[in-house]
Amino acid sequence: MMKRKSAKDFPQELWTQFDRYVHGEMDRRTFLRHAQKFAIGGLTVAALWKILRPNYAWAIQVPKNDKRIKTEDVIVLSPEGNGKIRGHLAMPAKAGIYPVVLVVHENRGLNPYIEDVARRLATDGFIAFAPDGLTSLGGYPGDDEKGGVLFKNVDREKMIEDFKAAAKWLKARTDSNGKLGAVGFCFGGAIANTLAVRMGDDLKAAVPFYGSQPMSEDVVKIKAALLIHDASLDERIVKGWPDFEAALKKNKVTYTHHMYEGSNHGFHNDTTPRYDKKAATLAWTRTIEFLKRTL
Repeated sequence: MMKRKSAKDFPQELWTQFDRYVHGEMDRRTFLRHAQKFAIGGLTVAALWKILRPNYAWAIQVPKNDKRIKTEDVIVLSPEGNGKIRGHLAMPAKAGIYPVVLVVHENRGLNPYIEDVARRLATDGFIAFAPDGLTSLGGYPGDDEKGGVLFKNVDREKMIEDFKAAAKWLKARTDSNGKLGAVGFCFGGAIANTLAVRMGDDLKAAVPFYGSQPMSEDVVKIKAALLIHDASLDERIVKGWPDFEAALKKNKVTYTHHMYEGSNHGFHNDTTPRYDKKAATLAWTRTIEFLKRTL
């Protein structure tokens, strides 16, 4: 297995360029051209690219056959969206009534990391559902780069409706206690914020990890409590925080904001060098405590 690298093994400029690639501001060829100058000390550009790509073997903290939980693949109807959305459902093995949490992936589709996040929640006493926003195009293709290409071809508004349908289905389950939360990462963080705007009282709690903020004029619609995780080196997201905070205060929204110093966008994703174990562990501990308190 490839030795794990950390963000600190490379200049911050590389991560700034990589963030632009991940979010569609440049294609792979352009990124690799920029990255050429960081391929030093016997490291080729091809080897550097391999290091930067996710290694999903690192993400499996809770296997599907973990005896503490039950898992299954589920299809939810979405008449206002793309017709249906498939996802990974995880719940405690012991039958009972539990709080429910929607888990929303990054802009690559439902990869093994996000499925594992749902299972992690199940071990802490939640019913968690991680839908795949790429369902209408055949689902996550098993490769993040291919997933990113597919992602651009899904109608964004219909995809939001798919996630909303999944959230409503999850809340209405007979084993749900009726209290719904949402946790999202990157694109999923933006969706967590969007659901907070669109679902009003139907959503009790939202935890956006480094997600784009909603329009200030829409913040008045938020009724959920928010736990917001941001990375200090994530310039693209951090620049939107002052206006978002001002709107949250103006509209008396309950929120807590944490800025993780020295961390990059994607610091919770334990499959890439951007993973920051200290920040990720603290953020996740805070997330579980918050969800248990609010749900």
